[in-house]
Amino acid sequence: MKRRLTLHFPREAVHQPITYRLAVDFDIAAKILRAQIAPNQSGTMVVELSGDIDELEAAEAWLESQGLGLNRAPGQIAVDRQRCVDCGICSSVCPSGALRFGAPDWQLQFDAQRCLVCEQCIPSCPLEAIALVLDPS
Repeated sequence: MKRRLTLHFPREAVHQPITYRLAVDFDIAAKILRAQIAPNQSGTMVVELSGDIDELEAAEAWLESQGLGLNRAPGQIAVDRQRCVDCGICSSVCPSGALRFGAPDWQLQFDAQRCLVCEQCIPSCPLEAIALVLDPS
């Protein structure tokens, strides 16, 4: 099973070997999708965790016990092709390259598998053609 999380590191936790501990203690593979962490400062990291469901639950509880804040991706990004005019503005703010724009057809391409659900593209769209579709709870 896979889960995408945003980990918020307080200043005190940035020196901890978090991804190493996930692999060794919980048999969890942590794919780092984006990280913004500096020594002696707070930071964030977007990771995709892969492993057994029970181990994922235990790993998340451990991460919280280490003082990290966890945000689970609440849904997925959707592009309304009826509203989109292929201006490409959203592709310029997409950190993962999930939104691409260019030759040969000059149409916006969206790769949901690459999407980090960071939501940076939503406010960039002048026509509100991009939205967060929430997972049903």
